[in-house]
Amino acid sequence: MAHVKRFDHIGITVADLDSVTAFFVGLGLEVEGTGSVEGEFVETVCGIPGAHCEIAMLRPPDGGTRLELATFVTPDHVPGSPLAMANELGLRNVSFEVGDLQAAVDAVAADGYGLIGGIGEYENSVRMAYVRGPEGIIVSLFEQIG
Repeated sequence: MAHVKRFDHIGITVADLDSVTAFFVGLGLEVEGTGSVEGEFVETVCGIPGAHCEIAMLRPPDGGTRLELATFVTPDHVPGSPLAMANELGLRNVSFEVGDLQAAVDAVAADGYGLIGGIGEYENSVRMAYVRGPEGIIVSLFEQIG
């Protein structure tokens, strides 16, 4: 029996909610909503007594899977590895299809975010690049070609 009905969202915990939200809005995501979560519900789900989060829920223009950005007001966030590479265990990237890969890479570069490696092409079907976004988040951008 299948338990999963649909893919709802990916959550990323960040230190600076405003700057990370602005980065993803700059790529074309839309803010679906923002809010604050505290109390028994979030403490139970996260297993963190006293948890209080500020959240921004973003969605792609096509209405697909959403991206939840959260920052902890309490307790303080615990730093991750902002220079993690793709082979480090754990959630390593969030991926988006773009219409023009070079334009997307240029746009994030103008904001100070660069390529991790280069732009690769796979069998004349897709071009892809990893960009290191704010707080070390790896964003995979790809463009269908051919």
